[in-house]
Amino acid sequence: MAKFCLILVVLFAQGCSTYRPSNAENLCDIFWGETDWYEDARTSQKRWGTSIPLMMAIIYQESSYRPKVRPERPKFFFIPLPRRSSAYGYAQAQDPAWNDYRKDTGNWGHDRDDFADAVNFVGWYTDKSQSVAGVSKWDAYSQYLAYHEGWGGYKRRSYSAKPQLLKAAAKVKRRTAQYGEQLKSCAKALDSEVDRWF
Repeated sequence: MAKFCLILVVLFAQGCSTYRPSNAENLCDIFWGETDWYEDARTSQKRWGTSIPLMMAIIYQESSYRPKVRPERPKFFFIPLPRRSSAYGYAQAQDPAWNDYRKDTGNWGHDRDDFADAVNFVGWYTDKSQSVAGVSKWDAYSQYLAYHEGWGGYKRRSYSAKPQLLKAAAKVKRRTAQYGEQLKSCAKALDSEVDRWF
């Protein structure tokens, strides 16, 4: 019995292991490394209408595909102080936005360190950015600014005084275009791979 329980623990631990892309610069490599991620991103795209390259570029910019990342704690001498932000997970969603997402979608069991839930959140957020702040889903630069600053901040143009944020938005725009070109070469094969399991 003890041996059986040990086997279950090992299998459970392996099942909970998280995928981290070895080549985050290539979207095809990312998805071939974990086709479930492609399926999740495709599902989010179909639901919210936001392109896979944009959602993935935002997640890369926010967390570099790390599931449990949080902002570092500032320190006073050697004493850790509270974090400046509640951002957590792949999408670096903050508590208020995450709670709004769960309330709006009814997905109360979703977790920020689960890729499927995180990419669905990004799809939801970008869809809201279009409806609330008038940001086109094809404007990666502005979508990232709205994602980072919130809809109110975006409307107030709070990003104007943040040169580092503007540089980050330019990176997201470039990476979205890069990912888009890469996805053209592998989307059909990925679709076949994912669909054959249904």
